[in-house]
Amino acid sequence: MSILHPDQAESETRVIVDHETRATADDHEALRLWLRILACTNIVESGLRTRLRQGFDCTLPRFDLMAQLDRHPKGLKMRELSKRLMVTGGNVTGLTDKLVEEGLVERREDPRDRRVYTVLLTAAGKRHFKKMAALHEKWVVELFAGIDHDEKLQLFELLGKLKSHLIKV
Repeated sequence: MSILHPDQAESETRVIVDHETRATADDHEALRLWLRILACTNIVESGLRTRLRQGFDCTLPRFDLMAQLDRHPKGLKMRELSKRLMVTGGNVTGLTDKLVEEGLVERREDPRDRRVYTVLLTAAGKRHFKKMAALHEKWVVELFAGIDHDEKLQLFELLGKLKSHLIKV
């Protein structure tokens, strides 16, 4: 796939290598669609990772963990965080340890079971996340600016239909 970058002259093209480039016209349309969805997901994630790293020295997993905690002001247990982030408990522990060191989250023991911890944002963590979340939303809007409002709605509906089907199979 060749894509003309806005900063390049019309005669120049840059080849983008991603999951979709594996597909050929002979491949089933479902396979080509899957690879296109995967390529788009990876491009969006890469853009967000870069912006978070440059703007906040933050990784996407750290942002995601803080986003979960922002949605649950009373905090979440480590096991629930692991489930919501779809990562191992060890990954959540490592992320949490660093965020605790930085004063952005705190761990609270469960009075009924001292082996269980609830993790929540500190006041500093809430302020920091609010700044990141505002820019994150702006970046997502920019990344999807290539399609208009009606196309976004159509794509949203079609992906919702696909998601419903996938949950059933």
